[in-house]
Amino acid sequence: MTKADLVEKIAAKANLTKAAAERALNAFLASVEESLAKDDKLTLTGFGTFVVETRKERQGRTPRTGEPLPIPACKMVKFRPGKMLKDALD
Repeated sequence: MTKADLVEKIAAKANLTKAAAERALNAFLASVEESLAKDDKLTLTGFGTFVVETRKERQGRTPRTGEPLPIPACKMVKFRPGKMLKDALD
């Protein structure tokens, strides 16, 4: 599903215009981004939780030569699905 497909579904289900649905989706995504940028976790009850975690620096290998390659530490967003979402997928 693309963002355009999602905007269409939101517009249909919420009885909005596509433009209004896209503004709502963009506002939601911006709010999620702001929250996660502050290292907060975002919980959407029943859907799941977005949380920022830090990966440690680790060693990798260059595929072509096999030489060791340091992979720097970085922050990642992880998603943990909620019970209602897990149940909907079964």
